[in-house]
Amino acid sequence: MAVKKKTKISTDIDEQFEAEETESSSSFLDGIWSERVLVITKDYEIRGSVFMPKTGRKNRILSDILNGGKRFVAIKNCEIIHREYPNRKVETHDFLQLNLNAIILLRPLKQ
Repeated sequence: MAVKKKTKISTDIDEQFEAEETESSSSFLDGIWSERVLVITKDYEIRGSVFMPKTGRKNRILSDILNGGKRFVAIKNCEIIHREYPNRKVETHDFLQLNLNAIILLRPLKQ
């Protein structure tokens, strides 16, 4: 009987932990703006989403990324096209880190 009670208690704790994790994830996403962008580098065209915390105005997302103190920008759900060889297969990635020094152009995409 004692073993069954322990199992029941750990199950309750696991369920409570999962509920807390779900709540914190949704509140985290509530504090973030995302924007679909086109990024052009010397070799690639990258289309994906960038994210910024809701600390300022939404229309400043891209300028905040470029002028912030970080050296890299995270791009999610992106497609990468090789500019010199456009007939190559388009690469897709869930996540990409891009050095800001490589960016020639960064602009929002129409949704």
